[in-house]
Amino acid sequence: MYVYDEHDHTIIRERVKQFRNQTNRYLAGEIKEEEFLPLRLQNGLYVQRLAPMLRIAVPYGMLNARQLRKIAHITRHYDKGYCHITTRQNIQLNWPKLEEVPDILAELAEVEMHAVQTSGNCIRNVTTDQFAGVATDELIDPRPYCEIIRQWSTFHPEFAFLPRKFKIAVSGTAEDRAAIHFHDIGLQIVKQDENTGFKVFVGGGLGRTPVIGSVIRDFLPEKDLLTYLEAILRIYNLHGRRDNKYKARIKILVKAKTPAVFAEMVEKEWQTIRDSQSLLTDREIHRAKSFFTEPEYEQLDELAANEKLQKLSAENKAFGHWLRQNVSKHRLNGYRAVTLSLKPTGIAPGDITDSQLELIADLSEQYSFGEVRTTHEQNIVLADVPCHLLFDLWQKIVPAGFAEANIGTLNDMICCPGGDFCSLANAKSIPVAEAIQRQFSDNDYLYDLGNINLNISGCMNACGHHHIGDIGVLGVDKKGQEFYQIQLGGNAGNQAALGKVLGPAFGREEMPAIIQKILDVYLENRTAEEEFSQTYQRIGIESFKERVYAKAH
Repeated sequence: MYVYDEHDHTIIRERVKQFRNQTNRYLAGEIKEEEFLPLRLQNGLYVQRLAPMLRIAVPYGMLNARQLRKIAHITRHYDKGYCHITTRQNIQLNWPKLEEVPDILAELAEVEMHAVQTSGNCIRNVTTDQFAGVATDELIDPRPYCEIIRQWSTFHPEFAFLPRKFKIAVSGTAEDRAAIHFHDIGLQIVKQDENTGFKVFVGGGLGRTPVIGSVIRDFLPEKDLLTYLEAILRIYNLHGRRDNKYKARIKILVKAKTPAVFAEMVEKEWQTIRDSQSLLTDREIHRAKSFFTEPEYEQLDELAANEKLQKLSAENKAFGHWLRQNVSKHRLNGYRAVTLSLKPTGIAPGDITDSQLELIADLSEQYSFGEVRTTHEQNIVLADVPCHLLFDLWQKIVPAGFAEANIGTLNDMICCPGGDFCSLANAKSIPVAEAIQRQFSDNDYLYDLGNINLNISGCMNACGHHHIGDIGVLGVDKKGQEFYQIQLGGNAGNQAALGKVLGPAFGREEMPAIIQKILDVYLENRTAEEEFSQTYQRIGIESFKERVYAKAH
């Protein structure tokens, strides 16, 4: 993973010093609230319902053991002993004291971390597949390109005050696990005549106006990556609406101009800067790739490892379930990628304690070369675990609460903090998630259902990505009362789709029963091996609507 050079260290130290001065002046009454607002947002600091919230950047989801231990220390010393993994692979603190935030940022800087550009109208954290570098369906490792974009976009003076926030995701795999269709810019790595390049999607996004991104270029040579991104952002910066924040995202501009016209505008701008200093050289691309060297893998016997795992699975049913649900194939024989579930019932999805962070740091050093990844689904991945150590690892994570064999199931739900924390939320999300988990506590039933994505958002800002779940839940406010709207049929992957609203919203206490009715329709209508999304596409939304809204006799 990338290691800071002296330029990085200097920049972050100066930013911490600057924000400490700004915070002290604000607390002394020398800076007004409206003046302090953009300053704190530039440093990842929000003011939420009950306390400030600090969002810490985790570029493309990569963390090392030293950083995990520092986060553990920070949550214990400056917060309430836990933090939250977000759907953009970042980490959030929900209870820091404003006057201590500069101290937190200073401690983060000690381990090459920061909170810059995790909020505000700028280019946010660049995300990718949590299995980048080890996925079996990977064409090229996307992380070097993510790092190139990170370095280019951090403190870029031209794009520090865009019309609205801006998000970029990169995918290097056959199956899109980075939701590139739902980002302001989505990049799919492709090959053309043995040359590496990108298919470029623009104008995707969720929120109150969800849009699937449009392809504006089928093949962009890798050397042109930054100049083309710069052209897109210049067109957006010049033409994006600033009079209405609800219409300020690039998706609105692309839709208004049409993708074809927007692409023409970008091409015209690009030609004026294509040969600028932002043109990538072979040396720069090689430099970025050099940060992501392979660990010291061993030559392992895949056949022997499989035989041992099958034997252990037969002897221990719980281990067998975990192995099937939470362990993924690795591009190298004898290794696997392990997802540590942060979704035990009774705990807010994505929350993790200080002691758990320290344990994961230890586990990463013992089993996965000292590195971990945060995921879009709010879990943690150990990407390089030798097969012969999987049973040992499982035994250690069972008492720690990470071994819930629910990855990919209904209970591996995405859930925003909702009204328990967020000042923007219309309704609480966490209690709904827990009620559904308790309703569907039978793992055998969950496994029979197969892969189902359940996403819950507390408001239409869609931090829980409800638009792109097989089942999406949106909290809404009706005359001061919390209700929940259901959407069906969303898809974040290659078959990108936005969910359709099922009908009128429901009260919180009704939600588990409503989800049960939806699942009953699926089970009654599915064919052999058919997943929820396939059944939904085949029978349509009406069958679900009829069952859910049928009046009891």
